[in-house]
Amino acid sequence: MIISITIPIYNEREAITPLFTKIVEVMNRYGKPYEVIFINDGSHDGSAELLDELAAAHQEAKVIHFRRNFGQTAAMMAGFDYACGEIIIPMDGDYQNDPEDIPRMLAKLEEGYDVCSGWRRDRQDNALQRNIPSMMANKLISFISGVRLHDFGCSLKAYRRDVIEGVRLYGEMHRFLPIYTQWHGARITELPVNHFARRTGHSKYGLERVLKVILDLIVVKFLDRHAQKPMYVFGACGLMSLMASVGFAAWAFELLCFAQKPLITTPLPLMAVFTFLVGIMSFLMGLLAEMIMRTFYESQGKSIYLVRKTANILPKAQKNRN
Repeated sequence: MIISITIPIYNEREAITPLFTKIVEVMNRYGKPYEVIFINDGSHDGSAELLDELAAAHQEAKVIHFRRNFGQTAAMMAGFDYACGEIIIPMDGDYQNDPEDIPRMLAKLEEGYDVCSGWRRDRQDNALQRNIPSMMANKLISFISGVRLHDFGCSLKAYRRDVIEGVRLYGEMHRFLPIYTQWHGARITELPVNHFARRTGHSKYGLERVLKVILDLIVVKFLDRHAQKPMYVFGACGLMSLMASVGFAAWAFELLCFAQKPLITTPLPLMAVFTFLVGIMSFLMGLLAEMIMRTFYESQGKSIYLVRKTANILPKAQKNRN
């Protein structure tokens, strides 16, 4: 069983060597085959040259160089795509995660879990800029998604390959990966992990990340509930708009008939027309979304269900040949 450790790197030259040295020490002690995949996300501080030197000196070190900076989500996705291991462990490249926690996470997977998520219970970051916003975001994500984790933002996690195969990440969606794995039926657990204060470089995130989390969470919630049936969302909005249109029209008619108030003196007719058009457009968008979703599944041969395991069932390809 090969263990793949994936590490996005963006201007972390001073942390790379001590982090890799510690990982090698821990994994050699653990005694199973492993690889360390560094994803150079457009660094310009000399990290690229140092990573190439590590790859030349150590067979376990592998390097992927991006043409420019694409962000942490893209770097994490590249690590998953190029990893050879049956278990994939992403972690940060700033040496705030402790490689000593890796064997403990692997032990959790051996207990039967598919995902082990790190929890930075004693987080060594700025309380106002990082800790408090992160705490609020984690509570919000847990409440809306139903996945009860204390620390979605901790990069140090352990995944079995089969629960993340087929998962595609875009934008800033890497923090929601445990939610995606739950859609695939993964059994998730959480483990308190060590967290070191940043010794080199500087943080790449600020308070604006909270807004991104909220917007991304809306997308994730939509995909969770309505990805296969988008008409439910657009249709509901369309029905409410049409009902509002009927209400505005009835109100305007009542004022005209009983209060002798000309339609030109009230905005109600305009509001009735506006909400009617919004309702029709919502229905049309829902139909378009349904067509796109059906094309997505049928053109790629994707199934609308996932099977964990079978008993006495032949694989589809073998059954078709017979």
